[in-house]
Amino acid sequence: MFIMEFNPTREYAAFLDKNDDLKEFREQFYLQPGTIYFDGNSLGLLSKRAEASLLKLLDSWKQHGIDGWTQGEHPWFFLSEQVGAQLSKIVGAKPEEVIATGSTTVNLHQMIATFYKPTGKKTKIVIDELNFPTDLYAVQSQLGLHYENIEEHIQYIRSQDGHYYTHEDIVAAMTEDVALIVLPGVLYRSGQILDMKALTKDAHQRGILIGFDLCHSVGSVEHSLHDWDVDFAFWCNYKHLNGGPGAVAGLFVHEKHFGTKPGLAGWFSSDKAKQFDMETSLIQAQNVSAYQMGTPHLLSLAPLLGALELFNEAGITRIREKSMQLTEYFIQLYNYYLGDYDFALNCPVNNDLRGGHVYLTHSDSARICKALKAKGVVPDFRAPNGIRIAPVALYNSFEEVYEVVQILKTIMDEKLYEQFKNEREIVA
Repeated sequence: MFIMEFNPTREYAAFLDKNDDLKEFREQFYLQPGTIYFDGNSLGLLSKRAEASLLKLLDSWKQHGIDGWTQGEHPWFFLSEQVGAQLSKIVGAKPEEVIATGSTTVNLHQMIATFYKPTGKKTKIVIDELNFPTDLYAVQSQLGLHYENIEEHIQYIRSQDGHYYTHEDIVAAMTEDVALIVLPGVLYRSGQILDMKALTKDAHQRGILIGFDLCHSVGSVEHSLHDWDVDFAFWCNYKHLNGGPGAVAGLFVHEKHFGTKPGLAGWFSSDKAKQFDMETSLIQAQNVSAYQMGTPHLLSLAPLLGALELFNEAGITRIREKSMQLTEYFIQLYNYYLGDYDFALNCPVNNDLRGGHVYLTHSDSARICKALKAKGVVPDFRAPNGIRIAPVALYNSFEEVYEVVQILKTIMDEKLYEQFKNEREIVA
């Protein structure tokens, strides 16, 4: 299905929903009556499949006790690899290159500890100033283990407008003193997609290793990490992939790096056939499993079995297509209905450059978000003045997009936001 025209009516939204070939997946999710949930790029909703796989793991604990590590439908000892194989289909990698382990921040620390090898003048790590702060903090702390003055060893990519980068902005930072690059696949505020394939080629031509934070791109855009020759990537699984709050994260390491000693080792870094030999020196796995550390958090891993089964059943290609249609439709309605309310649209209008959300800015953004919540709409506020709107392909509809725009127009027309303070909540 393609949006071939624009028609600013509710009837047209209903027509689009009727012709949506993913509409049956909506029934698989727990949707709250009277609520339109447009915050799936922060935390995806619970699906019935994810609930079932969590309950199944709990039952295996009940039935098998410690033997659950090797018995039952999903033996725990191999669960991280099993989930990794499902994730590999989504990120375009070989199954042995992807593992479900750790968290976004823990996995980034592991990758820097493993692949940051400063030598001679090549001591800098490139990172962008618009990146999610956890990446900045991890880079800074890792550099602090090597140097007293860390700022001398960070190369920031600067944005010309505070929302986007040009390809040239990024390549210009790839100077001869750079040892490692860490970039997002999609910028978490504006939703701009970076050209990971081209940037990887540019970095490798200069002898620089490069890795990507896929937190806002995994599950919202298509990837081919293996074929793009990306060195490593890391991401959370609780946003577009609906793995649940605190879900175990994902990690990709290209097979060309297998055998590289993990910077942060633990007993789950072991070759599984040797792990319980309890040797005093690590015999590391010869695949991505080597970059695990401790025992996996099984209850935070289990929902991913069902969530990813559902996701792969729909297929990333169809999900990406509908995601683009939903956000394009929002932008069309925004232009038609909301052009006179001092909003600014600060996300790419080109579908090929935009991830899975729309980003609006407004001087009263914090209280506009509160007014939306009071009207049953769940958006996402991002400091200092941003509103992220994320209609999700698997469970949101075109009619919901239409309704949110009408609610937003009413809020602005009637100045309903003025009853709220223009400041963020503790968790925004």
